[in-house]
Amino acid sequence: MRVLIVDDVPDNIRVLSRMLVDDGHQISAATNGRQALKLAASCAPDLILLDVMMPEMGGYEVCAALKADPQLGSIPIIFVTALADVEDETRGLGLGAVDYITKPFKEAIVRARVRTHLELKRQRDLLQQLSHVDGLTGIPNRRAFDERLEQEWRRSVRFGEPLAAAMIDVDHFKQYNDARGHLAGDDCLRRVADALAEGLMRAGDFVARYGGEEFIGLISGVDVDGLAGVVEKLRAGIEALRIPHGASPVSPWVTVSVGAAICRPTQETLPSNLVEVADGQLYAAKRLGRNRVSLSNA
Repeated sequence: MRVLIVDDVPDNIRVLSRMLVDDGHQISAATNGRQALKLAASCAPDLILLDVMMPEMGGYEVCAALKADPQLGSIPIIFVTALADVEDETRGLGLGAVDYITKPFKEAIVRARVRTHLELKRQRDLLQQLSHVDGLTGIPNRRAFDERLEQEWRRSVRFGEPLAAAMIDVDHFKQYNDARGHLAGDDCLRRVADALAEGLMRAGDFVARYGGEEFIGLISGVDVDGLAGVVEKLRAGIEALRIPHGASPVSPWVTVSVGAAICRPTQETLPSNLVEVADGQLYAAKRLGRNRVSLSNA
């Protein structure tokens, strides 16, 4: 795992690096607070060892800045300092640090505390990952989608790029369940999810189970024509699975209806608007007979 060491004394960095490299960790180092913030943003460390007493921007200030950043706030921070007063330790813990190591370093203590907090982070990351995965299909769930939508929206605003959403609904799925049973229905949803995931594999694309038999995709960096091609490929890909659906009035096979919307996000618009327009287009596709795509600008 990657550890960022922040200390204005290079000898301290060398000593700590030697201890942690021996345990197999990758090391990044910064000698001032501003450099530390840039490195944390670029290298995404799993743990930060942060000196308290540094010129210009001290450790407490760096810690506060890290905790205020939504992308960096979850990184555990251990203060490394010669300050041993209870008040200093309390202040650091109050800012969000997980532990304190006092100078001069005791190698056994440093390695044990780093090992402990990295293991805790592994467990938190695993729980976080599991909480974002749909238990039936194995693809991301709605919670993961909501977070990804916010991220992609900010990125699109920053770079001025279009962003599209596609709502995908399995046609007459209740009839499928009634005719074939819930175990077959579950298998059907898994196969649909796999096909959608294979159809949205470009960098920046994303697909999640939205709920029940509904799925939702995010497609970035395409124009209206490009979006039309992507979502039609998704629709055709599901039909090509040839999953028998004798109870469907639309097709002898399982099919999907797709509603898609595209926009150019701005700071004045809301991500939820894109999803609402895509949802409206999904209902339009259903009204037009299902097993089809309906698309609009948001």
